[in-house]
Amino acid sequence: MKEIGELLSETRTQNGVTIDEAAEDLNYKISQLEAIENGDFKNFKDIFLLKCIISDYAKYLGLDSEKIIDEFNEFVFESTSKIPIDDIERASKKKEDDKIMSPYTKQEKEKSKLPLILFIILIVLIITFVIVTVYNSSKDSSTSDNLRISLGEK
Repeated sequence: MKEIGELLSETRTQNGVTIDEAAEDLNYKISQLEAIENGDFKNFKDIFLLKCIISDYAKYLGLDSEKIIDEFNEFVFESTSKIPIDDIERASKKKEDDKIMSPYTKQEKEKSKLPLILFIILIVLIITFVIVTVYNSSKDSSTSDNLRISLGEK
């Protein structure tokens, strides 16, 4: 990574471009370009953003961006391929249920929707019963009023 940064820095200087000009032209922060030139990749939380900035910066300076990205990819591979084989084998043998999850992404078990459905059905039945009862009582009331009128009762 340091070699990539040094190449970018030397090329920028040879082209007579200040880091301020490069940052402004590329629309990146000066601190981002300085970190790349110093080989300090740990300032970047997103490796894909870092790769994009390196590619853009190399193109801007007239360098072969594909070659530089290949070197970057080799660096990333070397720094991440130091995982012991035993750890890889253990991880591959774990069951699907043994997933390791971050506490921030842990999902609660899905609750059954059956009680909610039964509650809704019960409410619909109660409302239907009340409507039928009110309708029948009003129907009985109007029928008895009609019967009184036809019998001549007041």
